[in-house]
This record gives sequence, structure tokens and C-alpha cells, in this order.
Amino acid sequence: MNKNKQNKESFKMEVRLAGSGGQGLITAGMILAKAAVLTGKLNAVQTQSYGPEARGGASRSDVIISDYEQIYYPKARKLDILLAFNEESYYKYTPLLKGAGILIVDEKYVPEVKEKNAIRFPFITTAKTEIGTPIVANIIAVGFIGGLTGILGKKVLREAVTTSFKEAFRKKNLKALEIGYRVGGKHTERMKFL
Repeated sequence: MNKNKQNKESFKMEVRLAGSGGQGLITAGMILAKAAVLTGKLNAVQTQSYGPEARGGASRSDVIISDYEQIYYPKARKLDILLAFNEESYYKYTPLLKGAGILIVDEKYVPEVKEKNAIRFPFITTAKTEIGTPIVANIIAVGFIGGLTGILGKKVLREAVTTSFKEAFRKKNLKALEIGYRVGGKHTERMKFL
């Protein structure tokens, strides 16, 4: 599609994944962008920002997915989806959500949520109990967003995860993706902005 045909039938989605350093949200953003490109129909850009601390500081990943030929500005400004893994991210970025945007929070680490468009899910707790490690919570989130939006099919998400991890880590990450995709798919009625 050429840039002059960016009409109301075109698609653009701005996603921000935010939390603390070490939670894998930059990797999650890279996987979402990779999956979008693997569809062969979408373009994507991913940008990232993190504090100077190796772990525990602020971290965010922006992903813009579009069927436009080019994405002219690489940073998310008006969020269609915000995933907040901690309270700091919730308070800092919720004002950037579009009116019909979806807020997704880890219910254990963001306990007080007032927005009616919020989806609460225990990503980190689920990763610990279902897979045995909290480190795959980010991939549960990738699957959740894929299942929620329906834009990125399970096949391209699986390919993006498979090509992003060494063989020793694939099985747990693919299981995390499946869990997230299944749970996210239960919330598709909330996707009014698409």
C-alpha cells in the first residue's frame, strides 16, 4: 500500500510494554515486531528505553504495527495498548492511552486500577506456577496481546519466539506463548479500536 492511500481502511496499532529492567519487555517488543513482519502483510518498528540500572530500573518497549508502507514516527504517542508490569509504569503511561485503548496490568504488581478498559492478569505469578520461572512472563504477555488483538496469528508468533531463543529456552517460551494466547483470546470483545 502506498503512503498516499493511508485511508480509514488502513490499520495502525501503537503498543507500549513497560515495567522494570530484567522483566524481558524489550525482548517481548522485539518479538511482537518480528511477528508482525513475518505476516508478510504488516510493517512494524520497535523502540526501547531503559534506565542505567542493569536490573530493576524503568524499562519500556514501543511497538508500532501498521499496514502502511512506511511508519514515519517510530515512537508510540497515543497508545492502543499499554501493558504495565508495575505501578510506576501504570501511573506514568496510562494518560497516553487512547479513549478506547486497552490497559493490561499484572494484577499482583498493579493492584489498584480504576480504568474500565483494564484487563488484569497475574502474568508473573502464572509464569512461576505454570512454567516454573518468572522469566517467561514477558512471553505470556506477547501471547496475550496476540490472542487479544487477533492481528498476529499463533503461527507467526510461534515462529518469532522460536527464532528469538536458543533451543534450550524454546520449550518454556513456547508454552508461555500458548498460555498467553489462550487467555488473551478470551478478551477479544474489548478490541473496539480496531
